[in-house]
Amino acid sequence: MSLAMAITLNSCGVMFGGSKYEATIVAKNRPNADIYVDGQKIGKGQATTLHKRNKAMTVELKEEGQDLQSQVFDKAFRTGNFILSVVSWGLIGLGVDLGTGAAYKPDHKNNPAIQRVDAKKYTFTIEPTAK
Repeated sequence: MSLAMAITLNSCGVMFGGSKYEATIVAKNRPNADIYVDGQKIGKGQATTLHKRNKAMTVELKEEGQDLQSQVFDKAFRTGNFILSVVSWGLIGLGVDLGTGAAYKPDHKNNPAIQRVDAKKYTFTIEPTAK
């Protein structure tokens, strides 16, 4: 019974991507830069965190002797998963994907700084800015 409920309360986006993805942030040529995601320090030089799909990600690099560097990575709509959810699950699938945020992904097609590793993993490379 609980297995049937778990299956019926999920949609394509939730089952095949989840509401979060793994984000690896790379501070290119800045191994000593502190990396902040949405105001939280997550590491230095290169770090990985889980990020909610339904919001943009703001990354800041802070390093002594360097200017603060900030970049916003936008989200994009997961059209294919959304269509499958609607076809497979109808309005319930639509509601679940939108409610959980599973209907979104990082906008890797329009931002070359984002590399898709797979549906649940993305790499974000921050290039150094000229001083």
